[in-house]
Amino acid sequence: MTTSAPLPGRIRQGDDVRHSPIVSHHFRSRRPDLIHHYLTEAYGTRGMRLRGNGGYRLSHRRLNAGAFRMDRVAQSGDLRIDVEQLDSVVVCQSASSMVSRVVDGEPHSFGPGDVFLNAHPGHPYRLRWRRGEVLLVQLDADLLHQVVSPVPGRRPVPVRFTGLQPASPVLAEHWRSTARYVRHAVLGNPEASRHPLVLGTAARILAAAALAVFPNTALTDPGRQDRRDASASTLRRAIAFMEENAHRDISPADVAVAAAVSLRSLQLAFRRHLDSTPAAHLRRIRLERAHQELRMGDPRRETVSRIATRWGFLSHSRFTAHYRSVFGIPPSRTLHG
Repeated sequence: MTTSAPLPGRIRQGDDVRHSPIVSHHFRSRRPDLIHHYLTEAYGTRGMRLRGNGGYRLSHRRLNAGAFRMDRVAQSGDLRIDVEQLDSVVVCQSASSMVSRVVDGEPHSFGPGDVFLNAHPGHPYRLRWRRGEVLLVQLDADLLHQVVSPVPGRRPVPVRFTGLQPASPVLAEHWRSTARYVRHAVLGNPEASRHPLVLGTAARILAAAALAVFPNTALTDPGRQDRRDASASTLRRAIAFMEENAHRDISPADVAVAAAVSLRSLQLAFRRHLDSTPAAHLRRIRLERAHQELRMGDPRRETVSRIATRWGFLSHSRFTAHYRSVFGIPPSRTLHG
């Protein structure tokens, strides 16, 4: 039996694109030609070859959030995959399968629970995937530059991963918990997943986690020019941009560009003058906006969760904790007061 769904980026009939930017896909087949075509389209690979020992069946479930995709993939045989080039960043977590991978002549094997990058983007690799399930997160390369911003006026230098395994077991668990949180609390929540602010925050959380977990060339220590640019005027420009654009899906990198400084300068300016971070200050501005909506809202028509989500807060419990720490009361009392 072969069941196919639209390939990524295509909307199937019945998808509610008016209410949710998330598009789900489910592909299932035992035909090697269809499986090859689907995986090539799904991951943008070049020169992919599939070889299975005997028959195999593949099931591929995808939640497509635009800048990132979260996949649950299972297959029933012993599958060998050769890929000449993959341009995106794909983080793999084995759920129940044994996976062997060869990149640049280096072999590695992974079992259930292990986390690894499929390959260096742009490099060929080989996989042997024994029956079982894997969880994949595919990140657009541009996401990494929203977390690591170049100095304005300089050509951005691509972030390069120098290792394909987590730097430590603790960091591997950090990836597992981050991906699990985004999959269930964000993409699994219809109310949250329809808001661009929430999805933008989730995308950057995943990109930041990938950079924290896997060794890479991104530099975070401020240099001499960064320290000079971390001035009070930089802080004023940054806060003005945040205040004007808090309702939009903006990142700290966007704020740095608006303030005409590097991201490191921006971070240092907030630390030096406010003992805070750009992300924390933007969260505080959005918390104030949510507070205003709660004060003016009609409790018969509005809910705390809906207002919190509208302002980009992924977790209702965390929003309540932040709100109580600032305003001294739970948000429900403000709405119903």
